[in-house]
Amino acid sequence: MIAEPYLTSNFLISSSKISQLPDPAFPEYAFVGRSNVGKSSLINMLTGRKDLAKTSGRPGKTQLINHFSIAPAGDKEEVAWYLVDLPGYGYARVSKTLKAEFQKLIMPFLEKRESLMCVFVLIDARHTPQEVDMDFMERLGTKGIPFAMIFTKADKLKPKPLEENIAKYNARMLEIWEELPTQYVSSSESGLGRVEILNFIDETNKLFVLPN
Repeated sequence: MIAEPYLTSNFLISSSKISQLPDPAFPEYAFVGRSNVGKSSLINMLTGRKDLAKTSGRPGKTQLINHFSIAPAGDKEEVAWYLVDLPGYGYARVSKTLKAEFQKLIMPFLEKRESLMCVFVLIDARHTPQEVDMDFMERLGTKGIPFAMIFTKADKLKPKPLEENIAKYNARMLEIWEELPTQYVSSSESGLGRVEILNFIDETNKLFVLPN
């Protein structure tokens, strides 16, 4: 269980090529979603940092694989896991060439990274099911890549509309999946979901086996 309110977190490296990634020596958790889904704000909320991941009003800003090292609270030396900030998908104003480059970078990472324990797919809770989200999660499932869903911006909706939107996503998911993936509801403003997500990571870390 997460006993401390904050973690020690530090930027490690930005990679534009798979060859630049850090050694897979620690369990990794990737965060990805449609552009402007609130990914940077969620990362900052989880780590207790205001500016670890740079937020922007301009969608599509993240164009590299960004690794952050996460350690127990107050420990600057010991690394417990890597948080991986991936480029957003589904933003129309990003050029086709750039989108293709994202695919060359993102999918090989997701498919082949031995230390990747889980992909957190961020879903904007304010919207009904988006095809780009459904397609991306189906692709993860086809490739056998473990993932969990995080519904972001829950504070922007009243409880009933929030529940209805999540129910619509689940109904769509069950058209394809035999069972639903692990899900969390979050708010970067209130901290909703923080403890649950970090506890999940803490428990999953116990399953990590150092790649040969």
